[in-house]
This record gives sequence, C-alpha cells and structure tokens, in this order.
Amino acid sequence: MIPQKYAASLIVLIGWFALSLQLFVSIKNAPALGVAIAESIVNYFSYFTILSNLAVAVSLSILLIFPGSALGRFFAKPASQTAIALYIFIVGLVYSIALRNVWDPKGLQKTADILLHDVIPILYLLFWFLFVPKKTLKWQNAFSWLIFPFIYLLYALLRGATTGWFSYYFLNFKEYGWGKVTINIILVLLAFLAVAMFLILIDRVWKKKLR
Repeated sequence: MIPQKYAASLIVLIGWFALSLQLFVSIKNAPALGVAIAESIVNYFSYFTILSNLAVAVSLSILLIFPGSALGRFFAKPASQTAIALYIFIVGLVYSIALRNVWDPKGLQKTADILLHDVIPILYLLFWFLFVPKKTLKWQNAFSWLIFPFIYLLYALLRGATTGWFSYYFLNFKEYGWGKVTINIILVLLAFLAVAMFLILIDRVWKKKLR
C-alpha cells in the first residue's frame, strides 16, 4: 500500500498544478471575453470547484509541512477531512450531472477541467477511504458541514445580483426565475446532505467492523 505521506504529496502536486493551470487559463482568456484581469481573478475564486480544490490542496499541504500547527491539528481531524471529501465529491457529482454536457472545453482548459472535476475528487476520496480514521463521526456532523455550501450559495446569489455574473447557470435567477433557482438550491443542499450521511454511514459501518 502507498504510504499516506506519498499519497498526500501526489494529491498536493496535482492539486496545485490544476489550480495554477486554471488560474492561468482564466487570466489568459479574460481579454477575449471582455473581462478585466482583476475581475477574472475574482470570478476564479467565486467557483465552488476552485474553493473545494483549494481546501484539498491547502489542507494536505499543511498536514505535510506543518502537522503540529493549529491548522495542522484542525485539518487532521476526521470531521474536517470528511467535510472536504464531501465538498470535492459534490464538485465531481454536480459537474457530471449538470455541467459536463453544457460546454466543450479544449486544450489547457480541458486539462484543468479533468484534473479539477475528475482526478482530484477521485484521488481525495480514495485518500479519505484509505487513510482517514473511521471511528469518530456523528450524524449531526452532516448538518454542520452544510454551513459552508450554504454560505457559498448566498455569496454566489449576491454576486450574481450585483454584477450579473453567475458562477453556475443553475443559480441564474435573472434568467430562470427565483422559483426554479430555489428548487435547484434545495436539490443541491439535499445532495450535500445525502452524500454527507453516506460518508458517515461508511464511517459507522467501518467502526462496527473494527470492533
């Protein structure tokens, strides 16, 4: 079996490369899209995909370099790592269900897309499954993990209302109306809750097997 440190290092390297590549592509394409570079950078950090991949890269980097720090101890907690697993899993799930078929990226953009939406989610979920302790989670953790995506959705809607730019088309209430967008938000949050419960179920089943 690959040691945990090597597995984490691999994910970190791929993660930072993918994030850097996407930032480069976003800045490079900004003039052609009529978007200022500063705005393109803000847009970059306004995607849940980027924030979740950042959570993966930052958390594992800190665990590798500063494991004894306050942040290192925080990210070492199974609840913290499972929350990140939840977020990155949803990134891959939503992309596959709602976004993969609505555009056809080419070149470097396609490479970044595959890494951010497919490779990193799969690798981190494998990392979670193999290396994160499985005897500490509680059912109520699922609801606390919803705070971040809920805050993100509020931010995405507020930014869309003030700028007219929406990070994800299914949040565009100006085009689809509040009724449909509200349903979309409820479905997304239910997906978060369902996956969270599933991860906790794995933890509890694993706990019983270890007894």
